[in-house]
Amino acid sequence: MMNVLIADSVEQELIAGLEAMGATVDYKPELNAETLPKAIGAASVLIVRSTAVTAEAIKAGPRLSLIVRAGAGVNTIDLKAASARGTYVANCPGMNTAAVAELAMGLMISADRGIPDATHALRAGKWDKKRIGNARGLKGRTLGIVGTGQIGTAVARRAHAFEMRVIAWSRNLNPKKAEALGAECMPTLTELARRSDVVSVHLALAPETKNIFNKALFDAMKPGAIFINTARGEVVDHAALSDAIAAKGLKVGLDVFDAEPTAGQAPFEQTALVAKISGTPHIGASTDQASMAIAMETLEIIRNFKQTGRPTNIVNIRKALGCQNTLIIRHYNRVGVLARVLEILREEGINIEEMQNLIFQTNEAACCSLAMDTAPSPTALQKLKADKDIIEVLV
Repeated sequence: MMNVLIADSVEQELIAGLEAMGATVDYKPELNAETLPKAIGAASVLIVRSTAVTAEAIKAGPRLSLIVRAGAGVNTIDLKAASARGTYVANCPGMNTAAVAELAMGLMISADRGIPDATHALRAGKWDKKRIGNARGLKGRTLGIVGTGQIGTAVARRAHAFEMRVIAWSRNLNPKKAEALGAECMPTLTELARRSDVVSVHLALAPETKNIFNKALFDAMKPGAIFINTARGEVVDHAALSDAIAAKGLKVGLDVFDAEPTAGQAPFEQTALVAKISGTPHIGASTDQASMAIAMETLEIIRNFKQTGRPTNIVNIRKALGCQNTLIIRHYNRVGVLARVLEILREEGINIEEMQNLIFQTNEAACCSLAMDTAPSPTALQKLKADKDIIEVLV
C-alpha cells in the first residue's frame, strides 16, 4: 500500500487520481516546516508546494521513498538529507511556464505605470493623476532577459508582442540560440544591465547565482530602469537593490524575496522594501491552468514510481562518472544467474553503482549492464565466463 502525505493545497483531481491508483492519501495542507516532521509517520510519498522539507522531516519518515515538489524549484527541500537516505526528489519543470511569464509581464507594466501607488491613493480617497500618471511605456524599450530557459523564452515571446527589443544573457547562451529567441546575445551580464531599460530575471538558484544581482550590477543599470524578479529571491542582494532604488530611481517588481515565509499565510517583515516596489507573495505559478498542469504531472511522477520503482524528473541522482567501469553480461533468463554474478563481484569488494537488466522478447535471454566503482580482475572474469548460464561477458 502506498501512503501519500500532501502537505500543501493541491487540486482535488490529484487526490482523486492518487486514490484511483490505490494510494491512501493523507491531505494536510495546513502543515508547515515546523509541524511536518511529526506528521510524516508511515508516508512513503510526500507532496509539497511551498512547505519546506527539512533534514528533520526526512529523517522522521522511515518509509519515505519519494518527495515530489509540485512545482519547479527544489530549494526548499534538503536534497543532501534526501540523498543520504536514498529518497528520490522529483519536480514538475515547465508546468508553470506561462503563469510565471504572464506575471513577469504584469509586474513590468505595474512597475512602469505605478499601479500599486495609484491603487493605494484611490483606496485612500485621493485622485493623484498628476503625480502617478507619468510612465514611459514598454513599446520600443529594451528588455534584458537573464536566464533563457523555458520561462525566459516565454517572456521573450510575450515581449515581442509588446514591441520590445530583446537582449539576453545566460551561461549557455550563444548568438545562434539567441537568434532563435529573437534576441541579441550579450557577452556579459554587466553589458546586459548597461543596455537594458527593463531587466527580467529567470535564473535557477545555485551557488554561482546567489546574490548575482549585487551592487556592481545595479550600478551598471540605467537610472529609472525597471528590475523584475520572478525567479528566486536569493539571486538578488536586496540591500543593494534597496540602495539602488533610492540612488537611481529603479522601478522594481518582485514576486520572490530572500528568507520569504514558506507557509501560505504568515507575517512578512520586508515591508520597507515592499513600500517602494510592485510586489506579489511568490504567486508566479498560482493560476488555475498551472495548478492543474502541475497536479497531472505530479500524478504521472507517482504513477511511474509505483509501476517501475523509478519516478520521472528526479533531481538528486548523481551524474554519471566519466571513469565508470562497465560490465555487460548477456545471459539466459534463469533464476540465480544475476545472484551468482553479484556474489563474484562482492567477493572482490566491487561496488555496483548502477544496474539494468533487459529481457528479450522470447523471455529466453537477457542483457545486464553494471556500472562499477572498480574493474573486475581476470580471475573474476574467468569465473563469470565459466558459468553455463552466461552467454558472453564484455568489459
